[in-house]
Amino acid sequence: FAAERAIDREVVVAARPDAVWHAWTTSEGIRTFFAPDAKVDLKVDGPFEVYINPYAAPGMKGADNMRIIGFQQQKMLSFTWNAPPSLPEARVQRTVVILRFEPVGDSQTKVTLHHVGWGDGGEWDKAYDYFSKAWPNVLGNLQKSFTSGPVDWTDWLARMKAMQ
Repeated sequence: FAAERAIDREVVVAARPDAVWHAWTTSEGIRTFFAPDAKVDLKVDGPFEVYINPYAAPGMKGADNMRIIGFQQQKMLSFTWNAPPSLPEARVQRTVVILRFEPVGDSQTKVTLHHVGWGDGGEWDKAYDYFSKAWPNVLGNLQKSFTSGPVDWTDWLARMKAMQ
């Protein structure tokens, strides 16, 4: 039996686990590296909504209506995830992302991302390909946010607003 299809990525971030944890588990933290807006409430079944385009209609902003599945303080975070609005058939489905945070020395954190729950064929394959490229960018932005500061979303937001 073949192993389940998964996206696995790993980065080392120049920050302690508590800081990296805060980046992933708070709305303010998400805004430093992932997207210009978010709604995160760290509790089981709490929202884990990441708004790539805050100006879009409700349900089309990005990771609308995603939920936290479970967490272990500063060690593991799991949440549901969906495909981008450009893939409507896959978007109505959900996948699962599991993040693990591991200290490296006293000033770095290894972040491991494991994204599972994929179907096969059609838009499932397109969504898988999309996130195979997107997650390395997200994790790269996470690394950069701790070395050169948070992402400046000004130009991005101007483009998103112009598209509306």
